Amino acid sequence: MELGARKAVLYSIFDAGVRAVAPDAALMRHVCLEDGQLLVDGQSWKLPRRGRLLVLGAGKGVAPMGAAVEELLGDRIDTGMLVVKYGHGLPLQQIAQVEAAHPVPDAAGAAATRALLELAAGATADDLVLCLLTGGASALTPAPVSGVTLEDMQQVTELLLRSGATITELNAVRKHLSRFSGGQLARTAAPAGVVSVIVSDVVGDALDVIASGPTAPDVSTFADCMDILARYGLGSAMPPAVLHHLRQGQLHQEAETPKPGDALFRHVQNTLVATNRQALDAAAEQARSHGFRPVILTDRMVGEAREQAALLVTQARQMAAE
Repeated sequence: MELGARKAVLYSIFDAGVRAVAPDAALMRHVCLEDGQLLVDGQSWKLPRRGRLLVLGAGKGVAPMGAAVEELLGDRIDTGMLVVKYGHGLPLQQIAQVEAAHPVPDAAGAAATRALLELAAGATADDLVLCLLTGGASALTPAPVSGVTLEDMQQVTELLLRSGATITELNAVRKHLSRFSGGQLARTAAPAGVVSVIVSDVVGDALDVIASGPTAPDVSTFADCMDILARYGLGSAMPPAVLHHLRQGQLHQEAETPKPGDALFRHVQNTLVATNRQALDAAAEQARSHGFRPVILTDRMVGEAREQAALLVTQARQMAAE
């Protein structure tokens, strides 16, 4: 096979994996209208008659999901707002968009998050809140707790990124400094029903980690946050206000994020519509159609990219030799 043909085959395999987790198509596979009700993975939600349908969301890939929701629900949407990464917006008709920075949050993201929280806080028991979430939402929706500034949040993010902390560790800390993440959006929207449609970008697909879980129960604690800072030797480098808030939380002087079993989640549905594994399976199927024998080694690889790439090449050569 000539080099050009080989490249075409490799691109087709890669494209198959990407298409399998395209946010708009993924949403439409799991969400539909049936007899005037919103059906999400088999669970029915009545579209509000007296109340409103609000569409809220954030993430690097959330704009295509917004377009799909507009196609599906049209003028049933009363109001909506999405926070997207700079340059990642799409022309939408009924849902407003605000562009903000990723991976380090900025003032535009902070202002947009205040607006999202105001919309959620205005929801009533007659309303339905449809949330669209993808990777990147954590950075795009900074909502610092009282006493902590946006600059503090920026410094925390940069310190943890440089330290080599995992996304789970990074998000655990950010959740405990936020009024939006770690189930706080669901808490703010209560008693309205909340349906979240989620695209995963994290290893293991934990709902409380993807986008820092704005509508999911949070299993991490203030004590976990302090352990993370100690693990990477970051305690003395943290902004004083951040360290004070986390220590107060560890002493139960600050409210914890809502946990599994909290009654507020009785009116919340979190639905995962796209994962890394789905992309791998689709790529493998495409490779199979070209006569290859694909082997998926793992969907849980973590570490430095250049090191893991070298490991993958070594494994591929060994398997080819065998």
